[in-house]
Amino acid sequence: MTTPVETARRADRARRWRQPTVWLRLLALGLFALVPLVIPSFQATDLAIKIAIFGALVASYDVVIGYTGIVSFGHAMFFGFGAYAVALSVGRFGAPTYGHLLLGFLIAMAVSAVVAVLIGAFSLRVKLIFFAMITLAFAEFAGILAVQWSALSGGEDGLSPKLPGVFAIGYDGGRILGIPVTGKLVTYYFVLAVCAALFLVMARFVASPLGRTLQAIRDNELRAEALGVPTFALQIVSSSFASVVAAIIGGCYVMWVRYVNPESALGVPLMLDVLLMVIIGGIGTLWGGLIGAAVLLTARLLLPDLRGLAALLGGSEIAQRLTERWLLVFGVLFVLVVFFFPKGVLGTARGALARRRAGAAQEG
Repeated sequence: MTTPVETARRADRARRWRQPTVWLRLLALGLFALVPLVIPSFQATDLAIKIAIFGALVASYDVVIGYTGIVSFGHAMFFGFGAYAVALSVGRFGAPTYGHLLLGFLIAMAVSAVVAVLIGAFSLRVKLIFFAMITLAFAEFAGILAVQWSALSGGEDGLSPKLPGVFAIGYDGGRILGIPVTGKLVTYYFVLAVCAALFLVMARFVASPLGRTLQAIRDNELRAEALGVPTFALQIVSSSFASVVAAIIGGCYVMWVRYVNPESALGVPLMLDVLLMVIIGGIGTLWGGLIGAAVLLTARLLLPDLRGLAALLGGSEIAQRLTERWLLVFGVLFVLVVFFFPKGVLGTARGALARRRAGAAQEG
């Protein structure tokens, strides 16, 4: 006998490929894949892959804050675990090999899962801002440890690992269709493939029965407990899952930039960036992380170059001062985004579409 839930799932699967969002996601993936082939600029390639990396990181944070309702300020710490684990594995065990690279990812995943369970077991009993403060304290401790344990982590100078085989800087794979196949190009597509796979896994996670239960806990934890849902255990599962994803993304990050230090991978500014991105993209949207990352990283790349705009405006002193204080311009842009998109860009767009469909249904 088919239950109503099974019937609804079959209907969702049947109309999956008719939804425009699926084609938009495939279009976005195609654009990411074309960037290094169409735009011969390292700056554009670097921006594109960092949008993919931080978009996936923000999505993993959205699993915690948007789908589970846990406010954590320590999520970037797991990103740092992944970056340091991969950098240490390929840099401290002799000549880098693919085995060292894989070992680095496995260590990062294991350490992140264990630490997330321990932090959750000790901290999830407290709620709201108290839990956030505890996670921030753990993140600060990890950053201080990375600075002080310089014999292992390189201290503030950080680590500059060399990657093996096709990922090495000096790799030359010849040309395909006239395009030179370098280690950087191979790394770009490897990291892009990992980010795309992680997005699919996270989308499956939040749409699964477990993900829907987590959303029920987020909406009304007391009611979920009254229904017999093990809220504490499921929150730990969600936090651990998101932490493992963040660790994998951290490993991909160090593969791309080939450098890691406490400030770039464990610092509080990184966590603030993730928070800004998830707010801009939309909390509880998952894919909004890509929009948030694109807006923040593009603004940060272009706004410091606005001095040329002042010259075009005839050397106006006011324009010159404004362009020199690009952070002020960035702050104004952020306020405008929050004002006009209170649920984030994607969240507001989804709300508008839902109201439009509801209106059309009533008219019909």
